[in-house]
Amino acid sequence: MKRKTALFCLLLLLVGSIAIAAEMADVVEHGSCKYCGMYRDKFAHSRMLISYDDGTSVGTCSIRCAAVDLANNIDKAPVSIQVGDFSSKRLLDAEEAAWVLGGKVPGVMTSRPKWAFSGQGDAEAFIRENGGDLVDFERAMAAAYEDLYRETKMIRDKRKMMRMQQEKK
Repeated sequence: MKRKTALFCLLLLLVGSIAIAAEMADVVEHGSCKYCGMYRDKFAHSRMLISYDDGTSVGTCSIRCAAVDLANNIDKAPVSIQVGDFSSKRLLDAEEAAWVLGGKVPGVMTSRPKWAFSGQGDAEAFIRENGGDLVDFERAMAAAYEDLYRETKMIRDKRKMMRMQQEKK
């Protein structure tokens, strides 16, 4: 009996591991963000995966870095844009997700957070607890582009200051 129970537990663990690996297959293929270098497994709740019509794909840590990629690849048409669900970390269609713009939970690579949820109910629960506004993908992406210059300038200025401090040493 103990042997059957142990075998059953091992089988259950194996099946669970395979399911988790399948859900995170994009992280295996695109381990770090092409634009900022952040590890996508640590940001599974905000990661994005863009598949283009030429068969290429890119994995980013956030909607901010996805906006950079979409701008840099203007001649490619995205056939699929997926985003990690804030709660479950599973990839979902970014255009069908319920997005929260703003709120008190710090964003990834942005000063104005943008989070995706698989359902409007989850997004509304998040808003009740953390603030923010319910928006669609178009508004979330527009906000990413609106924020991009200011945030790029902030990063550039911060890196310049760090270089100056290094030179003084």
